[in-house]
Amino acid sequence: MKRFALLLLMYTCIGCSKTAEPINYGTDMCHYCKMTIVTKTHAAQIVTGKGKQYKFDAIECMIRFLEPKKDLIPESQVLIVNYNTPGIMIDAKTASYVISEEILSPMGANLTGFKSTETAKQTINSTSAKYYDWNGIFNKLN
Repeated sequence: MKRFALLLLMYTCIGCSKTAEPINYGTDMCHYCKMTIVTKTHAAQIVTGKGKQYKFDAIECMIRFLEPKKDLIPESQVLIVNYNTPGIMIDAKTASYVISEEILSPMGANLTGFKSTETAKQTINSTSAKYYDWNGIFNKLN
């Protein structure tokens, strides 16, 4: 009985990890639009304070998912892929965002995330590009 209780406790602790799980590109589905997550340059992810994982194929899907659930934001890890390092997640709340037709995103918003505005401007050479911080892009899409 003690062994069973110990195994149950270990399983509970492992199952509630607050660390982002890797996205399995080509297999995992977007929690918002239900499309398969394929593009390593535009994916996003949320890990709640309780360890629940939400994965998205595009930043715009994650932001639209969060709009009615704003209370999740302070307690959660909100992550996006840095466009210049495909597959590598960064903090969405400190990232910079660009809407530009130079880079197409999976859901058509042409929204891309970068580690900094400086990096975004070096990558996207367009006078029509629009640059945002977390609050700006959240308000723009909602």
